[in-house]
Amino acid sequence: MAMREPRYGFEHFDCAPGLRLEAHERVAKLQFDSLNRRLDKIEQLMERLERRLWLTVYGVVGVILSQAVQSLMSVTP
Repeated sequence: MAMREPRYGFEHFDCAPGLRLEAHERVAKLQFDSLNRRLDKIEQLMERLERRLWLTVYGVVGVILSQAVQSLMSVTP
């Protein structure tokens, strides 16, 4: 185990509750890191889905506009 600097003028020593607390802090950090990675992945997936949605909306608007222009062209000689 790595040696640490003395805290508040006292020499560092390992004890069961302190080791348990450190282990819990490491586990919590790993869980938060994993959660952050999953959230980043979800955000990327949402951005891709949003882009696809906008492409679909623009495609539908384009079809509607092209049909409107085509109907105007057939009415006007």
